[in-house]
Amino acid sequence: MECSGFEVRILNEEKGKGLFAVNSYKEGDVILEEKPSVCCQFAWNADYKYLACDYCLKPLETAEENARRLTNKPDLILPFPECCETKKDFITECIGCGTKYCSSECLNEAWQRYHQTLCFQSRQNTEHHPIVQLKETWKQMHYPPETATVMLLARMVAMVNQATDKAAILSTFSQFCHRTVNEVQEIAHNLLGEKFVGQIDVLRQMMQKTLNIEFVPEWFTPDGFRSLLALVGTNGQGIGTSAFSRWVKNVSALDLPNDQRIQVDKLIDRIYDEMDEVVGTFLNNEGSGLYSLQSCINHSCNPNASVEFPYSNSTLVIRALRDIRPDEEICTAYLDECHLERSRHSRQKALSSLYLFICKCDKCQQQAADPDVTSDEDFDVEDDN
Repeated sequence: MECSGFEVRILNEEKGKGLFAVNSYKEGDVILEEKPSVCCQFAWNADYKYLACDYCLKPLETAEENARRLTNKPDLILPFPECCETKKDFITECIGCGTKYCSSECLNEAWQRYHQTLCFQSRQNTEHHPIVQLKETWKQMHYPPETATVMLLARMVAMVNQATDKAAILSTFSQFCHRTVNEVQEIAHNLLGEKFVGQIDVLRQMMQKTLNIEFVPEWFTPDGFRSLLALVGTNGQGIGTSAFSRWVKNVSALDLPNDQRIQVDKLIDRIYDEMDEVVGTFLNNEGSGLYSLQSCINHSCNPNASVEFPYSNSTLVIRALRDIRPDEEICTAYLDECHLERSRHSRQKALSSLYLFICKCDKCQQQAADPDVTSDEDFDVEDDN
């Protein structure tokens, strides 16, 4: 499949697909933009009052409100309020359940695609609603830091139920990798470990009772449900949005006198330090989504492209980190920068557990003779999840 300056190619059984450059890209060039097939905020993230549009994850707080909450300083004042992108006048909510959206467009999109199936239909006794109970059950099984949510699965089922062309939406989801194990290297997905066997069956039965599974019965056999969890776990792309970080970016672009710039930079540094004391690294509205093109991009521990969310919503951008030649494979890093600096053994441990493969990128090949020693601060592969 070719799209503009890149194309998707089938590689082999082990790697599956790959995204390759057709044209040249310069460092900093945008390779592609993509909206998710479906996305969802993490359950714990929402409960900790990270306020985001339920459809696109755009922040619903102003930058000042966001900074006040994360620093626990209710009297904090941010200068340059015009640099805040949150438009509170446009925020709306579902009249049935009160779910909030950044705009009527997002509310309508959600309603047309999945929300009418999942809407509580009443503001009263919502804690007893099966959807709420499903989410609470998931939360008691999976604690932060979060990498998945059962509500993404619920939205997928609802999307099939509401779709006029059910075959088309099923085809969209079927293209994502959904292996529960890598048979070649005998790796099982992290979400499907032996300690989760009972929990997985509880979730499967709860979803069967909560949702109409008439059009996706194959998803709710024991093996089918494991595959569905593996699909979300393997393909889910983390999404992060922040009203404060967008304000910082916009303020940084202002043409200010030198002395004022110094004062503003000091203020920003101080606020980030205070946030670190209160919430640590949990700064953003966080969720995950499924992206058709992004899911075709393979991993490298020395990537030539990056995943960004420059609009502070769920629209994903793939940007070149260095010049890319025609016919060169476009690769991103599935691990963050900190984890990429850890030992080859630590990286392999994380990638095999979360993504079911042993990395054979140039960096890993060059370090193949390194001892199998775990970094001092090893990657936490969801020990509690």
